[in-house]
Amino acid sequence: MRILIVEDEKSLADILKKGLEEEGYAVDVACNGEDGQHLALNEPSDLMILDIMLPVIDGMTILKKIRGQGIKTPVLMLTAKDAITDKVSGLDSGADDYLTKPFSFEELLARMRVLLRRKTEVKTTLIAIKDLTLDTATHEVKRRGKAIVLSAKEYALLEYMAVNRNIVLSRTALTEHLYDQDFDLDSNVIDVFISRLRNKIDREFDDKLVITMRGAGYMLRG
Repeated sequence: MRILIVEDEKSLADILKKGLEEEGYAVDVACNGEDGQHLALNEPSDLMILDIMLPVIDGMTILKKIRGQGIKTPVLMLTAKDAITDKVSGLDSGADDYLTKPFSFEELLARMRVLLRRKTEVKTTLIAIKDLTLDTATHEVKRRGKAIVLSAKEYALLEYMAVNRNIVLSRTALTEHLYDQDFDLDSNVIDVFISRLRNKIDREFDDKLVITMRGAGYMLRG
């Protein structure tokens, strides 16, 4: 999953980026409202973490702009403000949730999972595809009850394919959801990860779940 952070406090933005990347997310960061608005309007993301008090363009203005453009990306507002009127204003402008600084990273992750489940219409942390199960909270993966150990990027790829089961996903689409905007889209890294997933998930089973659609991309068949 690809996350956009718009936060002018560099130390906080760096901590969030590092922590989310360790969780397997691809993360883009903007440190002012102008850059944040540009990324929100032009680069696809699965969730946006948006501060209210930003230089150049404030977070409320960005939120109204992207909602006015029909962009439905879930938005989690971050702010030092804790007045009820500020929260109501943010929610009424199109925010999906609100988190007041300071906050725990664990709470941020939990709120993100809720918003991402809401976006994909998955109402539980458990995703089941035939005899394969993924727990989006713990990142535990099992097939026929047998635990499968995946790296953070392998898990992120599998989860994205699981959420989009039976949909052919191009290499470009997969790369954009695993890496930030500076990554080389022509890299063959997706092919490498797909090969690893096949080795860990399909090799011991007759029913193959990871499917190659020649010339189009890959699909998790459910």
